[in-house]
Amino acid sequence: MPEGDSLARAARRLQVLVGERVEVETPHPRAAVKQLAPRLDGRRLLGVEAAGKNLILRFEDGVVLRSHLRMSGRWQVRARGSKLVGRPWLVLRGAEREAVLWNGPVLELDDRAVRRLGPDILAEPPDLDTIITNLRRDPRRAVGDALLDQRLVAGIGNVWKAEALWDARVSPWRPLAEVSDEELRAVLRAAHELMAASVETGRERRLVYNRAGRGCRRCGTPIEARGQGDDNRTAYWCPVCQA
Repeated sequence: MPEGDSLARAARRLQVLVGERVEVETPHPRAAVKQLAPRLDGRRLLGVEAAGKNLILRFEDGVVLRSHLRMSGRWQVRARGSKLVGRPWLVLRGAEREAVLWNGPVLELDDRAVRRLGPDILAEPPDLDTIITNLRRDPRRAVGDALLDQRLVAGIGNVWKAEALWDARVSPWRPLAEVSDEELRAVLRAAHELMAASVETGRERRLVYNRAGRGCRRCGTPIEARGQGDDNRTAYWCPVCQA
């Protein structure tokens, strides 16, 4: 699933259309039934921003479009009039460039869902105090599971959960009651720094994620993996470094 850094990069790419009146098309039938094109076509795009795993597009007259990419969605920016192969969900055409949304099933003309999010981990600086307070709501909850709860902290997904916990030497299975504030700050700082670096470079560091059975880069112990939480998202950890 695209995480907060992927959405931040998409927001940067779409800045080329900010200030333009855009032509709007919804070639995919599941997007067409939402009647987005009649509401958006010809409006000036005033701003594009990432909010956790969401992309928020603000148009004139107070019209707001929220995009969530779920597992496989992606935004592409290319030259206007480039050949389309397939049926994208949404096309925003400016004078010279166009933004194309592929496989993005969540498109809503409001931002109410964003208002329920916790502080964005990519904020400068991130509000660590509020995030830690949020995480403390359920002391019995495993820290790895809590980090994926967008109501507590927005933007962290399974990749950066694994990498940040490994970086801070904290097991994803430890109950929050057993994780100190200092350790939580270390995890959150690691997530912020790793994701910010990914936004700038376009490269994601993978030292523990998806490396089950391979040696830990610190101690050589085989990385373990197991489903965690109600959604059974796979947690990756070193049983020695993250005891």
